[in-house]
Amino acid sequence: MLDPEILRTFIGVAETGSFSRAADKLCKTTATISYRIKLLEENTGVALLQRTTRSVSLTPAGMHLLEQAREWLSWIDGMPAELRQINDGVERQVNIVINNLVYSPTAVSRLLAWLTQRYPFTQFNFSRQIYMGVWDTMLHDDFSLAIGVTGSESLAETIAIAPLGEVKWLFVMAADHPLRQHAGPLTEGHLRQYPAINIEDSARRLTKRVAWRLSGQKEILVPDMETKIAAHLAGVGVGFLPAPLCQPLIAQGALLSRAIPAMRPPSPLSLAWRKDQSGSAVQDIVSLFQNSCAEIAGFLAPFSTAEYREVGCRHGVSDTV
Repeated sequence: MLDPEILRTFIGVAETGSFSRAADKLCKTTATISYRIKLLEENTGVALLQRTTRSVSLTPAGMHLLEQAREWLSWIDGMPAELRQINDGVERQVNIVINNLVYSPTAVSRLLAWLTQRYPFTQFNFSRQIYMGVWDTMLHDDFSLAIGVTGSESLAETIAIAPLGEVKWLFVMAADHPLRQHAGPLTEGHLRQYPAINIEDSARRLTKRVAWRLSGQKEILVPDMETKIAAHLAGVGVGFLPAPLCQPLIAQGALLSRAIPAMRPPSPLSLAWRKDQSGSAVQDIVSLFQNSCAEIAGFLAPFSTAEYREVGCRHGVSDTV
């Protein structure tokens, strides 16, 4: 009933709106086209086409079958290559979690473009998490790789890691913030008068971390780095930002950086991947980072000492397609 050739015939008639034009397109006789459509309608027990003396159009059932038939035939046509890819050790699905500190839509899209070209039958899913939420996702959810787990040591024997670098922090405020009037050193008493702007840790099972807040200081929680930067620019609070992200704003005079009694130390971040779920796609991503390739350069922007190649990198990356 759902023979691929019969479905291709139905699609041809639906797209051309004519039995004769479908026959020309498929290099079949009009009688063959008519017989196949009649057989399809008899086997389904449903009218799929509305016929007139000049053209044919789809019934509601025919419109539904057209959508499903296109999807099914696409799956059938791609199945041999997909099976070969699976046989070669390529994952059917790869879930990747990214730390908010290194997240960039441009970086994600560039990596995704590279991956989908090499692995057209693999489903790639991305998640954006905060602080310990990255580790939480790797340890407890079905994720194979994390870009930017906190620390330089693995939290599980099943997960391998490779250091990415350290995020350096600067204490900042808006250029016209009241604190700028204090010419001398800023004390904790000065700082407690103004809210600390933080991004809430997204961990659900691991203990959440607080980025920076003094005892007794009001805290404003925002969902992402973009909102945190905007809140600093608006002067609603103070806090730390990654140096590479805020230095251009400091140079423009939009933000002001000051030293405080206890500066935030650099934050080491690492690449992490599951040893037991490392197919060709995951290994290729690891190789991109290990060789500092241009395809992942956008993720290295928060590291002031990051270096990368300006051309596509293939060294150390497998040729499995």
